[in-house]
Amino acid sequence: MSTHDDVTNWWSTDIIRMEPGVIEIRGEPIEQLIQSLSFSEMIWLMTMGQRPSPGQHRLLEAALVAAVDHGPQAPSVATARMAMTCGVGINNALASGVNMLGDVHGGAGEQALMVFQRIAARLPSESLETAVQSVLDALDVEGVTFIPGFGHRFHKPTDPRAAPLMQLLRQTALDDAQVDGYFADIAEAVQSEIGKRKGRPIAMNIDGATAAIYAALEVPPTLARGLFCLSRSVGLTAHAFEQSTQGERNKGPTPPHYRWRYTGP
Repeated sequence: MSTHDDVTNWWSTDIIRMEPGVIEIRGEPIEQLIQSLSFSEMIWLMTMGQRPSPGQHRLLEAALVAAVDHGPQAPSVATARMAMTCGVGINNALASGVNMLGDVHGGAGEQALMVFQRIAARLPSESLETAVQSVLDALDVEGVTFIPGFGHRFHKPTDPRAAPLMQLLRQTALDDAQVDGYFADIAEAVQSEIGKRKGRPIAMNIDGATAAIYAALEVPPTLARGLFCLSRSVGLTAHAFEQSTQGERNKGPTPPHYRWRYTGP
């Protein structure tokens, strides 16, 4: 192998061909994509490798819209706003916020998707009720304290984002054979079972609702987290920009006249 081949073969990708005067995404010239695709359709093409069907596009867009923001009390948003008051660029503030989206804050959608897939794998050899109970029992044995995608600090007993997403998923599945609407049944069955075990209604949150959509769209779990980060980046950008217009400097998590609790010697 020549030195030139060593270099050109160092990276390989199915996503883009780029050379002087040429840009092709998934084999399609950028000149055509600029005129024919919306941004959410472009996201699907880039990440899933082909143009979406109308139903796939509608569900992806709804999931992205639903998760854009949850206010300054959300750690990612608060971090982006605080970073902006420290004199960094908006890109740095955006990156700071995205870096807060881990397993606890922002990663539950990926985890919920994996739970739904575990349940789906037990069907149809088991009933939906039995499959849900078996998987939740297994999660309990594994030491999982909180079932990802369910429960919310603020929205009790319902999250206003969940019901319209489930309704849209079911309707889209009727119109588009490429969408598996049964994941709405799985998500709601998990919600019901958790409620029975806790003895009170439990909210399906945005992570659970979007996980059902991404499962129906056959989006891999790792990519599902990436799509959530992409969606929330819109909110982070808006908050960071707004903060930049307010003229505050070095803004911390609480007003200056409040102090933390000291527990040292």
